[in-house]
Amino acid sequence: MTPFQYTRATDVADAIKQIATDPSAKFIAGGTNLIDLIKYDIATPTRLIDISRLPLRNVEETATGGVLIGAMVPNTDLAYHPLIEQRYPLLSRSILAGASQQLRNMASTGGNLVQRTRCFYFYDATTPCNKREPGSGCSAIDGVNRINAILGTSGSCIATHPSDMCVALAALEATVHVTGPAGTRTIAFADFHRLPDNTPQLDTNLEPDEIITAIELPAKGFSTNYSYLKIRDRLSYAFALVSVAAALELDGDTIKEARLALGGVAHKPWRSSAAEAALLGQRADAAAFAQAADWLLHGARGYGHNDFKIGLARRAIVRTLGQAARGTPQSISDKKIR
Repeated sequence: MTPFQYTRATDVADAIKQIATDPSAKFIAGGTNLIDLIKYDIATPTRLIDISRLPLRNVEETATGGVLIGAMVPNTDLAYHPLIEQRYPLLSRSILAGASQQLRNMASTGGNLVQRTRCFYFYDATTPCNKREPGSGCSAIDGVNRINAILGTSGSCIATHPSDMCVALAALEATVHVTGPAGTRTIAFADFHRLPDNTPQLDTNLEPDEIITAIELPAKGFSTNYSYLKIRDRLSYAFALVSVAAALELDGDTIKEARLALGGVAHKPWRSSAAEAALLGQRADAAAFAQAADWLLHGARGYGHNDFKIGLARRAIVRTLGQAARGTPQSISDKKIR
């Protein structure tokens, strides 16, 4: 482990000033991902800037009817917050599907957005990995790639984004508030995470000297017809092989609006406007859901060990949309679906 200094930021402005003057520094809040990266010598910061005490722990309604979530709100607090449980239950269920209670107590909302991949080779510093060392190669493409991506891949990287919470935030069309030396800005959630292309070392469009201050949810929360399904190798504390966040607005049995996002299959939460458009005006039945699944998985490609994910994802999409349409949400794994 590389020796590092420890400092504490007194406010957002101080945090930005500290990170701007030390490019090798890293912010730390809950540390549930960063500590692992440091232990494995994947991250070697010379200084850790503690932002856990910044006044960013509120969950409050906005003037437009949405909800603003401070970046330091612990995952557990967010999942059980009355505003989230009542108006955005899709988000609550996705958080509770991820990690253990102890980790959720520590993990921050902002930190969840910037956690790094769980690709085996990324964590093995003895193997080539373009995310660790750009230009060195991707060991997963011809290696053990069972957990890796089937959508949005490149010749440089087939890693997946590990978050459950982010899949729901993508479906809900959240907005990320960030602050840096140039001031504040907002990033649409669809634009926050990146596909690997030729720069897989860049997971997000957050600048190195910026800090996430809040996540904003729009007024519409799809609190009746929604579902989050996570398929994993074991029920306890495993990352998703495939996860699905589905939200519908129905008029009788006709679909008026649809939101659909996949996790565990790409370098970012995966959405398709074509898949959602294919559902509009359709009867909420298995045939429409299967068509949407085909659109959402258009271009999917397996790399050998993960070929099974394509069929698994298709069945999971149809099942999750069915649960959403019936108003019978679930957030459990089920090996039988495979």
